[in-house]
Amino acid sequence: MSQATNQSWGGRFSEPTDAFVARFTASVNFDQRLAPQDIQGSIAHANMLARVGVLTDDERDAIINGLNEIQGEIERGEFNWSVPLEDVHMNIEARLTEKIGITGKKLHTGRSRNDQVATDIRLFMRDEIDVIEVELKRLREGMIELADREAETIMPGFTHLQTAQPVTFGHHILAWQEMLARDHERLLDCRKRVNVMPLGAAALAGTTYPIDRHVTAELLGFDRPSENSLDAVSDRDFAIEFTSFASILLMHLSRMSEELVLWTSAQFNFIDLPDRFCTGSSIMPQKKNPDVPELVRGKTGRVYGHLMSLLTLMKSQPLAYNKDNQEDKEPLFDAVDTVRDCLKAFADMVPAIEPKKASMYEAARRGFSTATDLADYLVRKGVAFRDAHEIVGQSVAYGLKTEKDLSEMSLDELQQFSATIEQDVFEVLTLEGSVAARNHIGGTAPNQVRAAAQRAREALSALKAGA
Repeated sequence: MSQATNQSWGGRFSEPTDAFVARFTASVNFDQRLAPQDIQGSIAHANMLARVGVLTDDERDAIINGLNEIQGEIERGEFNWSVPLEDVHMNIEARLTEKIGITGKKLHTGRSRNDQVATDIRLFMRDEIDVIEVELKRLREGMIELADREAETIMPGFTHLQTAQPVTFGHHILAWQEMLARDHERLLDCRKRVNVMPLGAAALAGTTYPIDRHVTAELLGFDRPSENSLDAVSDRDFAIEFTSFASILLMHLSRMSEELVLWTSAQFNFIDLPDRFCTGSSIMPQKKNPDVPELVRGKTGRVYGHLMSLLTLMKSQPLAYNKDNQEDKEPLFDAVDTVRDCLKAFADMVPAIEPKKASMYEAARRGFSTATDLADYLVRKGVAFRDAHEIVGQSVAYGLKTEKDLSEMSLDELQQFSATIEQDVFEVLTLEGSVAARNHIGGTAPNQVRAAAQRAREALSALKAGA
């Protein structure tokens, strides 16, 4: 090749690439993150080529030894990344050729950068999904234990952010856990579609060499090789699916963050977060700001943006590979990092939440949270529900006027709205009686909360065991 041409592909070009264009089209500044996966894929490819007779055993060994040495250089920070070599693949291949000579150039036999990068990204995503799953499990475990511990801690339940009915703090935390359980299923389901091997699709049509893609897939731990070479090099559905999972997960964490921020405020005063998860103010010495949940809530938007970026990236691409796909990595990398960090922050923070039980209980006493219990009581006494609803509404109006909760009214006061009300009404007007009455699966009764926590614990253990 002439020195005027690009070292990796410039044989048909008569002039070198413009310096700006070289920088503009290069991806090595960000895709060097794929180096471990690139080397992993190249070692498997070399082993397969030797097995089918394209490489000799000596050539295979020289390539593998050289790649392992390059991996060490990268890990020690000694590797010289070159923008003119465009990407992680050509940087590693060029360094391999420097180290072992012409044998290094044989490594690319039977593959293209198109199927190589698609394989690298899938290997990367599989590794990251496994790390993310560990953090997601850890967060779910912390929530389950917190819920079990606080199965009897009474707090107000809300609709429209208005006091609705009393629930338990444990029941509320298990609602969060249910969100994460669905996210966990989505993540594991996504992993199945990530774990399909594109390598061997080459540029777009496969290769004329006698490769054995099943061997390579087995060496790399893929479930199977891809079925269609055109689709294999151009598919980024798995990246979109991951960012969709990430967006839903961050939406859930953002909802939780919103509640944590509200609950730590002086106006709610429901919980305390340890100081290590908060910061202060540069001007107001009394402040304790819930920065961790606020940042998680804020980071949700960037993950949504990455999902839209990838959807837009793919929406008009004809088959097969296009340079557009170089733009998949930065949003995907950032989505991975954001999800992992947010989960770690929550997994560390949630088990350390300290509920302020007295404040929660007092808040549940306000807002006539047992009004529905009074209506249900009247229905059990034979009053039609609509009539019971009217009676309770009048009782609440009276309570607003007299500044008394239903449980604070005397029997005479309650009976002015219905003679059906008797002394036993006070058993259902207590907060404890209200939550205990919801004694069915999915209900907020303490024994049901403990049972639900145990079921969640067992389901999570089954996931760990691979069930």
